[in-house]
Amino acid sequence: MAAQTLDKITAWALILEAVNRSNVTLPLTDSDTPALEIGTEGHWRLCVPADTEARSLLSVFLPLCCPLSKDAPSRVVGQMGQSLDGRIATVTGASKFINGEDGITHLHRLRAVSEAVVVGAGTAATDNPRLTVRKAPGVNPVRVVIDRNRRVPQDHHLFSDEAAPTLRLVAGEYQPGNRLTPRSGVTEVPCLGSEETTEPAQILAVLADFGLRKIFVEGGGLTVSEFLNADLLDRLHVMVAPMIIGSGRPAFSLPEISYLDSALRPRAQMVDLGSDMLFDLDFSARAYGH
Repeated sequence: MAAQTLDKITAWALILEAVNRSNVTLPLTDSDTPALEIGTEGHWRLCVPADTEARSLLSVFLPLCCPLSKDAPSRVVGQMGQSLDGRIATVTGASKFINGEDGITHLHRLRAVSEAVVVGAGTAATDNPRLTVRKAPGVNPVRVVIDRNRRVPQDHHLFSDEAAPTLRLVAGEYQPGNRLTPRSGVTEVPCLGSEETTEPAQILAVLADFGLRKIFVEGGGLTVSEFLNADLLDRLHVMVAPMIIGSGRPAFSLPEISYLDSALRPRAQMVDLGSDMLFDLDFSARAYGH
């Protein structure tokens, strides 16, 4: 009998099984047939045939699933959804939706393999996101909003829907030794100091104190740029939609450079999601050059 060909649905089920596991062989669902061998540091090998979509899913997500050792730094993944001309919103702030259905599903999958999903106050206030996993199987991450001056309205989903725990990071000095609230609810965490600038490293330290070290920085553009500029992103997923806006808000806000030798040149793989093109950028192994 011919071996079953792995499709994207079965591949995603295997990816969820692979979260925080290494040196293990995973079988096909409801079967003893070996399907996927997982080594260390994201290395893996298929034991059965797989179609193109399944292989793409595995190559993108398995590196995000491997466990972190006790003393390892947090693993941080950023995301940017943009038009062909590098815009994430119009001049009025309209951004729903630049990316298509396949890009949105990819976004939900990123949430599903993360312990915490982080957004800035501007994105939370304007878009009123839920930051839950609805377009794919998976567990909701802890939701984190960087809301120094408490700009996000109390009736927004993050604070009112009780779908997952929410951490609201606000101005003030941090007192270590915190714990998450039960399954849902909002915890206000003074930790952003008194200055108006946000230190991404401090945010990661606070989240680690809560036991959250697999971090997904979902947006907006300024927040993702701050983590990128601080050299704290291990991966960055840029989803490019076949759309030209022509004006509006740029995706990245980074310090100006004079020469291309100073440009960021991460290792990259490109994946056709269907409605969008994904650039999976690996900043843990930068390769500068021409």
